[in-house]
Amino acid sequence: MIIDVHTHVWETPCHIGESFLADARQTAGEAYKDISVDLEKHWEAMQAVDKAVVLGFRARHVGVLVPNEYVAEYVGKHAEKLIGFCSVDPQDPDAVEQLDHCVQDLGLRGLKMGPIYQNVAPTDSRFRRILHRAEELRIPTLIHQGTTFCTNVSLEIANPIQLQPLALEFPRLKMVIAHLGHPWVNETLVLIRKNRNVFADISALYYRPWQFYNALVSAMEYGVLDRLLLGSDYPFTTPASTIDALRAVNRMVEGTHLPHIPEAKIEALIARDTLDLLGL
Repeated sequence: MIIDVHTHVWETPCHIGESFLADARQTAGEAYKDISVDLEKHWEAMQAVDKAVVLGFRARHVGVLVPNEYVAEYVGKHAEKLIGFCSVDPQDPDAVEQLDHCVQDLGLRGLKMGPIYQNVAPTDSRFRRILHRAEELRIPTLIHQGTTFCTNVSLEIANPIQLQPLALEFPRLKMVIAHLGHPWVNETLVLIRKNRNVFADISALYYRPWQFYNALVSAMEYGVLDRLLLGSDYPFTTPASTIDALRAVNRMVEGTHLPHIPEAKIEALIARDTLDLLGL
């Protein structure tokens, strides 16, 4: 079964602030000129996989406030294929209560967090209380713990190693580090090697092909390719293009003595049983 563990839906500009959009355009130009999501196009793109996770995203600090109800309504129309994850902002005093509502009333089945976007360090008590509740609710948590194109953020709180104490504090909580913790890929790899409750997705990496290749080779050398999950980061990329890039990753080193990633390992990543690993 092929699972895309990292996709987004939102409406622009009502869910995504102008500062976020401007930073996206400045970073990637025409590629990020329009990151609006047409739900029909999202659904069409997801036909390349068997199931897909649709993430909420709430980070007032960077002007992103996607209603969890919006996510729940959309995935509810395609419950046979789509799995909704909510998002709560740790700066909200009632964030834990919001999480309870999302899981118990809206039927969302996981949590998306992003310290760098939410301007709250992973070790902050406001962040930890949310993860504590997620562990109690037995829902997986996907965490954007890496860099971003946003300019009004603190890189000091973005390194994946900051999740190490949380992995120990919440051993029953399944955590997924988005984008392999880019650019701190090696830190992410040693973290997922040490902690059996922590995984990483490969979303939004293949369009930096040399980094993508090196990340996968490093994962192979650390013996953690089986801890990596397929993800696209739609609308920035699609699951089909991500799968194609995985299958083509060795082409750039053809005719060289550089390491090749065995085809069987690539196919195993594509068909990873993510639902079972995350308890979904």
